[in-house]
Amino acid sequence: WLERAGLPAVRALAGVEQPVDVDGVPVTFWRALPPHREAADRQLAGALRRLHALDPPGDFALPELAPFVRVRDRIEAAPTVSAADRAWLLGYLADLEARYAELPGGLPAGVVHGDAWAGNVVADDDGSVWLVDLERFSAGPPEWDLVSTAVRMTSFGTLDAAGYAEFCAAYGHDVTCWAGFETLRDIRELRACSYMLQHAGRSAAARAEAQWRLSCLRGRSGDRPWNWRRVF
Repeated sequence: WLERAGLPAVRALAGVEQPVDVDGVPVTFWRALPPHREAADRQLAGALRRLHALDPPGDFALPELAPFVRVRDRIEAAPTVSAADRAWLLGYLADLEARYAELPGGLPAGVVHGDAWAGNVVADDDGSVWLVDLERFSAGPPEWDLVSTAVRMTSFGTLDAAGYAEFCAAYGHDVTCWAGFETLRDIRELRACSYMLQHAGRSAAARAEAQWRLSCLRGRSGDRPWNWRRVF
């Protein structure tokens, strides 16, 4: 479907019967991409603009966007979270689920990547931009993909205002001006926090970052942006 639409993306290897079961684990085979790097923000915006303009596939149905997938499991299994913090996180999750159910209208719903940060949209040396990690491809509000970049400025402090303005200009829309932005922002923040909480036992740095993110969500560490950082 993406190939027919002319949108570069990872491709399953043709002529190979798959998936293959290896000790109960399904294994699939994909064509290797040329040498590549994370896409620049303007390249990410352009790829998302093209993706969001596509008609849904006619020969199969995309699943509905699931913005809370794995979040509850991560919170419940987090190895370093106190009982009080775990209860707060689960309550906050329930609040966000209710807010998402009342999300206001915005851009026309359609095809979304589902996990559209720069590491999942890459550029090769010829300037082609490729979509990768298609696990969360779904049907839903395009704003979900756009919020992934917006929170880098508003919440995480890893993108400056000029960089975000370039992204918005390349896409043609600023999601922070939408009435539903804060809801999707808060969901993205909780997802990023729960991911780090899940991995807090891997190292002292991971544990410190997980506790910092939780402290920020609980209002203990001042206003956004909070300067969250990648640990691995």
